[in-house]
Amino acid sequence: MLKELHIENIAVIEKADIEFNSGLNVLTGETGAGKSIIIDSIGAVLGERVSRELVRRGADKGRVTAVFELGKTEEQWLNENDIEPEDELILQRRINADGKSSCRVCGEPVSASQLRELASLLVDIHGQNDGRQLMDERRHIEYLDAFGDLKDDIDLYRAEYSKFVSLKKEMNRLSMDEIEKERLSDSLKYQIAELERAELKKGEKEELTARRDLLRNSEKLTEALDSAYEVLYGGDENALSMAQNAGYFATRAADVAPELQDAAEKINNAAFSLADAAELLRDFREGLDFSPQEYDNLESRISLINRLERKYGKDEDSLISFLDECRGRLDEIEYADERLAKLQKELSAQINACRKAGLALSGKRKAAGAELEQRIEKELRELNMPSVRFKVNFEPVQNENGFDSTGTDVVSFLMAANTGENLGKISKIASGGELSRIMLAMKNVFAENDTVSTMIFDEIDTGVSGIAAQRVGEKLYTVSGGKQVLCVTHLPQIAAMADSHYLISKEERSGRTYTDVKRLSREGRQRELARLHGGDNVTTLTIMSAEEQLKSADKFKKIVAGDRA
Repeated sequence: MLKELHIENIAVIEKADIEFNSGLNVLTGETGAGKSIIIDSIGAVLGERVSRELVRRGADKGRVTAVFELGKTEEQWLNENDIEPEDELILQRRINADGKSSCRVCGEPVSASQLRELASLLVDIHGQNDGRQLMDERRHIEYLDAFGDLKDDIDLYRAEYSKFVSLKKEMNRLSMDEIEKERLSDSLKYQIAELERAELKKGEKEELTARRDLLRNSEKLTEALDSAYEVLYGGDENALSMAQNAGYFATRAADVAPELQDAAEKINNAAFSLADAAELLRDFREGLDFSPQEYDNLESRISLINRLERKYGKDEDSLISFLDECRGRLDEIEYADERLAKLQKELSAQINACRKAGLALSGKRKAAGAELEQRIEKELRELNMPSVRFKVNFEPVQNENGFDSTGTDVVSFLMAANTGENLGKISKIASGGELSRIMLAMKNVFAENDTVSTMIFDEIDTGVSGIAAQRVGEKLYTVSGGKQVLCVTHLPQIAAMADSHYLISKEERSGRTYTDVKRLSREGRQRELARLHGGDNVTTLTIMSAEEQLKSADKFKKIVAGDRA
């Protein structure tokens, strides 16, 4: 449940602190007062995409903080993401004036995608565009699958469909006409022959380059080596003989003074090290003997490798792998007919496997569809659509195989709003108010299967009025018995059902617009309901009418409370 919301420098809101409660929380106010900005702020702190336009003009950053109750599901998410759980779940989003943003959960930095993942466990937001999504028949199968909780069945089907797609891709790759086959075969043979002649070896270029650079500087190197060797081992008074003499005398001294034994050993060890070094210098010097032909051969070999790397756009190691790929591809072409025949048998078997899995999934969908029809019609009757008929329509996929990535079904929702009318597409039949109620019915039905504790409705009342609006308000209150509900509305019938009613108002001060959020008392609710009924013309009569509406709502709540008990 969302407990607290702190908004700072977001659009026209300089600063606002809102404490939400369980049950039905309603937000009302004049158009443009900032009601939707509060919903946008909640969306921002839940990881939705944000822009710099959201930051209040003149501020260097905006900030939204939301405090939720911590449940077991959320605590598990925190543990999986190495975040230390606290008594409450605190989400923070900062948006800079340049458009960059940062997210934190319980003080720990997280990505926006992580925040969205956590948000899916906390809140379900019904925005104004959800009605348009309901008219998109491509989404209907998603709604049905979500209602039927068919994820495991869908995963099984998709595994079979993925195998089908892989086989098709391989067959398409092998299928080519004879001219294309001959052209590609000739090209591969040329590449294979060229690379085989090169006889490339892994790490060869690096070794050749090192040897070439060594020979290129051989004169200077030889001079340095000769000088070093002469000092170490040449002549009578060289470093090695002097170290050996020093070791001899140090050893004699140690015979008389044992405490010098360590010094004698170090000198003798140094003499041995000098002897080893002299041998290394001598051997290396002898290995420098080379002919001009060796240098030319090195240059030619390095040039060949460089040319092949430029030609094929690959480094030395990749060229070796590419040669193996070319050989494999040539084998595929030469034995393509045999491979295609084998793949065709595998494809036929996989088509049958997809159809079988698709039909199994279809059976589950049709069972879920029949239940969804009953549930939606029941919900809509409670929303003042007593004659509505709602149908989940199934048509077979129209292609040569009878299935696609979603299965064997094309699913669409049909409805007839009034008695005697034919079923038709929701996009053709439903009015704006009917769309809102259908969406509310679906949200209510789907909410029973998820663990989300908070539902937010941004202007669910679009196109709704009169008795229908009263039924929507009653339905929202009923839903709030099991989940916290936040609702932005313009309708007094819905506002009257609130457990907590917030007024969003704005005023101008010093040439700037400021938005204020205030929880209303009973008297404040009377005046706000009167304003929703009659605009600025708030009279004693409209106040009395508003109080009557609140009493009626209280009576309905007592009935619901009795049913729940």
